[in-house]
Amino acid sequence: MDRLKSKVALISGGARGQGAAEAKLFAAEGAKVVIGDVRDELTRQTAAAIEAQRGGNAVRAVHLDVTRAADWRAAVETCEREFGGLDILVNNAGIANMKGLEETSEEEWDAIVNVNQKGVWLGMKTAVPAMRRRGGGSIINISSVFGLIGSTGSTAYHGSKGAVRLLTKAAAVQYGPDKIRVNSIHPGLILTPMVSEAAISPSEIDSLIGVTPLGRGAQPEEVGWCAVFLASDEASFVTGSELVVDGGWTAA
Repeated sequence: MDRLKSKVALISGGARGQGAAEAKLFAAEGAKVVIGDVRDELTRQTAAAIEAQRGGNAVRAVHLDVTRAADWRAAVETCEREFGGLDILVNNAGIANMKGLEETSEEEWDAIVNVNQKGVWLGMKTAVPAMRRRGGGSIINISSVFGLIGSTGSTAYHGSKGAVRLLTKAAAVQYGPDKIRVNSIHPGLILTPMVSEAAISPSEIDSLIGVTPLGRGAQPEEVGWCAVFLASDEASFVTGSELVVDGGWTAA
């Protein structure tokens, strides 16, 4: 219950799905958590649910549009003002669609790259100085198996998640001397609201399950526990790595 005791975590896209699962697990493991999202009411509800479970002074909800530097600065300031610092950043916020290269509009490309790629860069850029003040930290960037392999669609998503993979490695090399570890998680099919929003049909989900050796999709908590490990001191010599959480999809 104390794997993250005395640590402060900031989680983007924390209102629901993977982000909410991560926030609940982090709080249960003793962390103070700041949840950021553009869905303000849902963010507050998630924070209230964590408070009801944990009690005390465990969580804060903030408005966080990951494409806006000012929102990131305010979120990090909340971590430092309310909880005394920042030890963990989970760049979880992301959007997707299933369109191929020619079918993707410029506006769709820009929207996905701004959230999935620029948002991760801005989050790291803003968090690093606060982590230096704490003497180190852990950054966890949520990429995807689509940051490792190709498919017949999802071109902008592939491009953005591939960028997250190498942004992670670049930051790991740059900030190792500051004792800031940076790793990426690459989920496969995770059963979250984003799956339905990306217009993935039931037959397409069945097809994805069909190429997954474990024969199912995952629950958000199955990614969340991997984030707990990377955030904890158990992963003290792990940086620049890719943790693939895909039920064997990319191994098949």
